[in-house]
Amino acid sequence: MSIASYRDAELIPTLNDIIKHSSGLYSLNIAVCWQDDGDIALFLKEGMLLNEQQQQGDHDLYIFNYHGAHIQILNVHYFLSQGVCWARSLCEKLYNEEDYFLQIDSHCRFIKNWDKEMVSMLTQLKKQSSKPVLSSYPPGYEPGDDSTKKNVVNRLVFRRFSRDNILQLTSIYFKDSAPLRGSYLAGGFIFAEGSFVTDVPNDPQIFFEGEEIAMAVRSFTHGYDIWYPHKVLLWHFYGRKNHTKVWSDHNSEAKKSGSIDKAWWERDRNSKQQVRRLLGYEEDSRDIDPRYALGDKRSLEEFESMIGIDFKRCCVLPEVVNKQRCSYFPHHNGEDWRKRLISANKKTLTIAKSELDYPMQNISWLHIGVYSKNNELLEKKVLCTDEIKDILEDEDQSGLDVELDFITSSLLKPSVIRVSPYIHNEGWGKILEQDW
Repeated sequence: MSIASYRDAELIPTLNDIIKHSSGLYSLNIAVCWQDDGDIALFLKEGMLLNEQQQQGDHDLYIFNYHGAHIQILNVHYFLSQGVCWARSLCEKLYNEEDYFLQIDSHCRFIKNWDKEMVSMLTQLKKQSSKPVLSSYPPGYEPGDDSTKKNVVNRLVFRRFSRDNILQLTSIYFKDSAPLRGSYLAGGFIFAEGSFVTDVPNDPQIFFEGEEIAMAVRSFTHGYDIWYPHKVLLWHFYGRKNHTKVWSDHNSEAKKSGSIDKAWWERDRNSKQQVRRLLGYEEDSRDIDPRYALGDKRSLEEFESMIGIDFKRCCVLPEVVNKQRCSYFPHHNGEDWRKRLISANKKTLTIAKSELDYPMQNISWLHIGVYSKNNELLEKKVLCTDEIKDILEDEDQSGLDVELDFITSSLLKPSVIRVSPYIHNEGWGKILEQDW
């Protein structure tokens, strides 16, 4: 079991839940990349028996026995963290030829006999796929309140392309009597045979965004098939609003003080470039490390055909974004599927009050237009007085957040957004312009 944990108070409860709800049929080797302050007293106070202390690379490795489980804590000060995939990569170095591999986050809860259920489900899938992988966004929970555990299962679908052209995912509920074939992996829950660790190891250069699409493509090209469980196996704590994140610690001030060598956004920028190179829409003379490159069992083009998405053009098939929210196309019946591609454009436009020359209470409406490079109007939206008033009544609101979601042909791309205020008793005011 691989667990990346960053200053997470939920780590100990997660470890307890793993052990408490395991079936006892399997021995558990739990590897934790523990990015914290280095004081192992919390593990000792919990009753964990320290068997051994070793050196693993540049870090101390503490090996505990706890209710029969073998727990390896790799001690990394949080200022030395290099991102989630780097942490997962360190965990994988502790892989010891176990039969099965489970990757989770450090804030999870489990069903009774979760290990038996996962192995049983994977074994059944071996009848349909030589290399099955179970993955999904587990339903949510809130610490200390079991009533918040949702009894739903999800499949992963396309959400949008980010500003950096990285494919982003979301999830929707489904009901079925068996696991559902899919295309996308969730970093917070991956269960497969142990060979997955050596075939598709985490790329330590990927900081956060892009982790899931990169792993999905690499898994597919190494011959693995992804399946979404049809019943709940575990829960995940989402949001964690008041919990410390790496980007709050690894900021510009911490770099200036010498606490870190790179701010989080620097690692994130390099990480996204690595993902774009992997997916073939950014040319770069540097070779990708073979350990983290695409496999040779299936091609990137086959993956694009399976998901109905063209990475380079950032275009999708209509079924990807319509009510079907299709994420798996087993075949296209010989058609040239790329001829049907469209651009699915999604963005949250933020208009700060300070960016407008007029007090918002004097604005009768805002006309928002999205234009192509050739100045073609692709989408328009009008915010009326009542909508502006509702936002102004929120004292904490520093501006307007406007959701833009529209479809164009694959040949038309948004280029610029123009916001035109109409001022009461004055007419049109100064136009505010933003790049898409």
